[in-house]
Amino acid sequence: MIEAAILYAFACLALALALNLWRLLKGPTTGDRIVALDTMVINTIALIVLFGIAFESQIYFEAALLLAMVGFIGTVAYCKFMLRGDIVE
Repeated sequence: MIEAAILYAFACLALALALNLWRLLKGPTTGDRIVALDTMVINTIALIVLFGIAFESQIYFEAALLLAMVGFIGTVAYCKFMLRGDIVE
């Protein structure tokens, strides 16, 4: 039963990533693209955690944590660049 739930979750995350990619490419404003990229990072983190559950390995959870930290810093940097035109003050 858990295998079916994992396959369904993989399918849902694949659809979510495809829709995020569409918004990233077609977004009318830069803000929409930044939000789409941040949502894409969150969905990728969920995908990595799902791989960890499917393969019963702890290394995937550590990779998801690292990606979460890098994704947060990247989103903050994009937003600062959009508002001020410079990342480092």
